[in-house]
Amino acid sequence: MTIKQYISALGLDIGRKRIGVAGCDRTGLIATGITTIERSSFERDVEQFQNIVNERQVEILVVGLPYSMDGSLGFQARQVQKFAKRLGKALELPIEYVDERLTSFQAEQMIIAENRSPSRNKGLIDRKAAALILQQWLDTRRTPAVGVRSSIDSF
Repeated sequence: MTIKQYISALGLDIGRKRIGVAGCDRTGLIATGITTIERSSFERDVEQFQNIVNERQVEILVVGLPYSMDGSLGFQARQVQKFAKRLGKALELPIEYVDERLTSFQAEQMIIAENRSPSRNKGLIDRKAAALILQQWLDTRRTPAVGVRSSIDSF
């Protein structure tokens, strides 16, 4: 089974006020932050996404799902799913979810390491979190499933 290497995906860190957006290079190896969308109306959000989707020929949306620390889906996670489903339907794109626990914290730590103020760089944090979400998804796609042996292992 060969995995399609060239996929154009968008990673999304969906918040109440902003959505961090990340994309990947055409090889599907590296995720980078693209933009932060300030949420307004759903129609306006879709319009902004449609431009990105068309420009980058996006094939899938990878959405960070904020699980609770105990692994359950809380209120915020259900809100994210609801929005993501509507967005996916409006853009006619499939959605995959990634556990995004601590990605915003990691992104904030990266900002601090760059000697920047997290409170003045909220949009940048959202973009970096989206890139972490997408990178996690890309890495998972490249890693063979645990317990699956390749023909090389049997030699």
